[in-house]
Amino acid sequence: MKHVESIALCCALAACVQTPVKETVRICDERGCSDRPRDSVSFDPGEDLDTESERRLAALQALARKDPRAAYDLGLRLFRGDGVRQDSYQALRWMRDAAERGDIEAQKAVGRLYLTGLEEMGSDPREAEKWLGIAAGRGDAEAKRLLAEARALKRSEIEYRRWADHWRGIFYGYWYSGYPYRAYWRHGYWYFY
Repeated sequence: MKHVESIALCCALAACVQTPVKETVRICDERGCSDRPRDSVSFDPGEDLDTESERRLAALQALARKDPRAAYDLGLRLFRGDGVRQDSYQALRWMRDAAERGDIEAQKAVGRLYLTGLEEMGSDPREAEKWLGIAAGRGDAEAKRLLAEARALKRSEIEYRRWADHWRGIFYGYWYSGYPYRAYWRHGYWYFY
C-alpha cells in the first residue's frame, strides 16, 4: 500500500511541476486553422507547388525575352502581384527592358514610375524626363503632357513634392487596375489581344 501511495504522490508532484510552455500562433492553411508552436515549420519543400502558375510564369518570361509587349505584361503582373509574387524591383526591370526595346507604353510607364517614385525607390526626374521625352518624341500625347509637367516641376522642389503626393496614389491606382494587359493565357499558351 505504501508503494502505491508513493507512486500516486510522485504522479501528483509531476503534475504540479510545470513544463515550459512554448508560445503558439494561430496558423490557417489548406488543412484548416490550428494553434502551433511559434517555431514550427509549415513549408514542406516536397509539397507539390502550383505547377500551372509556374508554367504560365515561365512561358511569359520566355516570351518576354523575345517580345517587348510580353515584357511589359510581365512587368505589370509583377507590379500588381497578379499570378506571381509581387516584386517591384523585377517589375521595373522588365518594364525598362520593354522600354529599351522600343515599346512606347513601357517607355511612358518607366517615365511615370521614375517621375513619381516606386515604393521604396524615390523619384528620379532626370530618368523620368529621358523616358517621357522618348515617348513624347514618338507622338504620344500623354507623354508630352507628363514631360511638360516634369520639366516645370524640376524648377521647384516644393511644387514637385505637392505634385508627387497628389499623383502617386492615382498613378498606383491605374497600375493596379487601369492599365490593361496585352496577353492572355489560354490552352497552355500566351496570346496577344
